[in-house]
Amino acid sequence: MGITLVVVLWVLTAGPGQLQQETIAGVRNYTRADATVGCAGATEPSAMAELGRRRYRTIVNLRLPTEPNAAIAESRAAAEAAGLTFINLPFDGSKPDPKVVDAFIETVTTEANQPVFVNCGSANRVAAVWLAKRLIVDKWEQEKAIEEAKAIGLTSAALRAFILEYVRSRRTTG
Repeated sequence: MGITLVVVLWVLTAGPGQLQQETIAGVRNYTRADATVGCAGATEPSAMAELGRRRYRTIVNLRLPTEPNAAIAESRAAAEAAGLTFINLPFDGSKPDPKVVDAFIETVTTEANQPVFVNCGSANRVAAVWLAKRLIVDKWEQEKAIEEAKAIGLTSAALRAFILEYVRSRRTTG
């Protein structure tokens, strides 16, 4: 019996951005944000081979090694076995570090890493750092970028506030 993939497309009301949501075995809350980035929550090591078949080059894992079921070492080994580069950028949603957001933006905008699959526990942190990328690199209008981040999984008001302050600080110093 094969795996059935359910594809849902919707266009955000704030503009032409298009998200694709799919069900992938071993991946929680998967959303393809654009041609170069897939976003997700918890991703089991067993899903790495399928992500490789989908032609991702790099896995960016935002989970802390201390999180329950983070499986960083197992995910790294499975990703490498599938021919993928694995990068762990531990991002603590309760104590977010701007340096991690800087590293995330650098990683996902580096052409050699693309396409990139980004995951955390629920997709909340993924959506937050993706929001920063949309605002700083892609120069999206804030409301449209926030709407997309919410659709991907942003639920934390505190993390949203951190990212908006991060963006303001980068725009005034950059």
